[in-house]
Amino acid sequence: MTDSTKNAGNRELVLTRLLDAPREALFRCWTDAALLKQWFVPAPWTIAHADVDARVGGSNYIVMADPNGNEFPNRGVYLEIVKNEKIVFTDAYTHDWQPSENPFFTGIITFADEDGKTRYTAVARHWTVENCENHEKMGFHEGWGQCATQLEALAKSL
Repeated sequence: MTDSTKNAGNRELVLTRLLDAPREALFRCWTDAALLKQWFVPAPWTIAHADVDARVGGSNYIVMADPNGNEFPNRGVYLEIVKNEKIVFTDAYTHDWQPSENPFFTGIITFADEDGKTRYTAVARHWTVENCENHEKMGFHEGWGQCATQLEALAKSL
């Protein structure tokens, strides 16, 4: 397991892992709302609701819930989808290319075959240095690392 850190111009956080699951299953876990709900936040957090329209220009709506039941809605749009290889999404837009009130980052997820496993890379490219620093302080590496472990376990079970 390798977790990389940051930083392209102090606005990028990166997590990379070699996951013992096929990239097709990992991609499916990212693009199927029912599967995404099972791994997308670090336990004991949960996903209260997920809508995923995984196509270029398609939107997503994911509501995260903390252990006390407080909900945190997140909307975004997919910028690039390459089946089983790459997913790019951003919160800069909501559905129908409507600008969001407070864009935070663009996510770039890649899946590549490596030694019978999958090289999984998650990049969080932030709009500002301050957003990047805040995301890191919120526990980007720990949280996204735990999610990668949960993702691997689910993808292996498919």
